[in-house]
Amino acid sequence: METSQHTLNKRGRRSREEILDAASRMMSARGYAATSLADLGKETGLPKSAIYHHFSSKAGLLAAVMERGARDFFDDLDRGHALLPPGGTSRERLGWYLRRTGEVFTSRQDFLRLFILLKMSEEAPEAARIVTEVRTEGVVHMRNMIRSAFAPEGEEIAGAVADALAGFGVSSFDGAFVAVHADPGRTMEAEMELVIEAMAALGEARVAALRAKTGR
Repeated sequence: METSQHTLNKRGRRSREEILDAASRMMSARGYAATSLADLGKETGLPKSAIYHHFSSKAGLLAAVMERGARDFFDDLDRGHALLPPGGTSRERLGWYLRRTGEVFTSRQDFLRLFILLKMSEEAPEAARIVTEVRTEGVVHMRNMIRSAFAPEGEEIAGAVADALAGFGVSSFDGAFVAVHADPGRTMEAEMELVIEAMAALGEARVAALRAKTGR
């Protein structure tokens, strides 16, 4: 009996992940409204009853897609940023962080495309909370990256630069992601170099202004 129950649980987890994978792909390509549960059933080979069993509703499925996508995205960021090389200038450190962030953006395109679609439309008001939470966490991650990158300038200045540029940094990544998908001739790697150049210049200018103000 225990073995049979274990098999059923394992099969249930697998079908749940299959539904989430298919929903993420289809919603990011078509949009939430244009992705029907019937189409998901055809894509996965599972009956609509299985989708309702796991997620209760289409809105519940979207919430699960976004929550899993956000968790995987931020876990990837944490792993990618875990081994900052010692030393280096603030510009070099910032470049290291932002290039690895660009790599995560490239590897998590379905989630990010769906996130941007939901943020720019009102087709799924039930996703507003998750979109806001993802955006807020993204700003926190960006602020931490910038603070760490400018740590050689001292804790107070690094914090001030991070506070000033975190929102701009997140918006720059959003713009780069959209630009790459709108123009096949552009690459995330090339866009990242532009973002790095802009953010490093802004950060260095802010450092100089703060030092001049404090006389340090």
